[in-house]
Amino acid sequence: MIAETVKVSEDMLALVGDGQAPADGLPSDPIALCITLGSTPALRLRTHVQESEGEIALIVSRTACTSVFGRDVGDEDYHLPSELRAIALAIYGCVLEGPARTIYRGAKAIELLCESFRLLGTGALVPMEESGIVSLADARRLLEARRLIDERWHEKLTIDGIARACGLNRLKLTQGFRHMFHSTVATAIAERRLDSASQLLRTTDRPISTIGYASGYLNNASFARAFSRRYGVSPSDYRAARLAA
Repeated sequence: MIAETVKVSEDMLALVGDGQAPADGLPSDPIALCITLGSTPALRLRTHVQESEGEIALIVSRTACTSVFGRDVGDEDYHLPSELRAIALAIYGCVLEGPARTIYRGAKAIELLCESFRLLGTGALVPMEESGIVSLADARRLLEARRLIDERWHEKLTIDGIARACGLNRLKLTQGFRHMFHSTVATAIAERRLDSASQLLRTTDRPISTIGYASGYLNNASFARAFSRRYGVSPSDYRAARLAA
């Protein structure tokens, strides 16, 4: 069985569905990024292309990856984070037909590739292998905690509330989160909120106080302090610099 093939460029194919890669037309010296969307969502990097190890596989020229992203890959397995899973689901579940389907899936495949390498570069992807410090079961719960922060950052989140929602005790959450993501829970929440605030400052003319409140800060002073610590300038100076650019 041959997986459905989307030719994105001379350097990249996207395979959708289980099955073998086509016998010809592959990029030169290809590597594969395989996405599994089942009970254990995963990103599997492979240096030899045989068949899709999941619902989606991106077959990419190694030379192109090194040239564009500045890094090579080996055979590695990672837990699939929520942002990559959302892109993969959009590719797999595309309901468009004809040329629109090909164009949409090709564009999303490029986004999936770029985001995968971005997360690889920042060390944000969590290896599937058991580390010996955090069990696989707890790693999954910690990934759920990270997803909860990514998706519900605008709510009033507490460590105890996140721990209960993910089936962890407070100690396992705080220690495991730091080990897996090299960040505290509080820092992860703050960074997600400030990322949203910076985008609103760049792309809207909403009042700064309104943006701060929408980003989870109860008063303008606390928002300004947190923003300045993260970006090195006040929210107003950040907006002014972007408008002048």
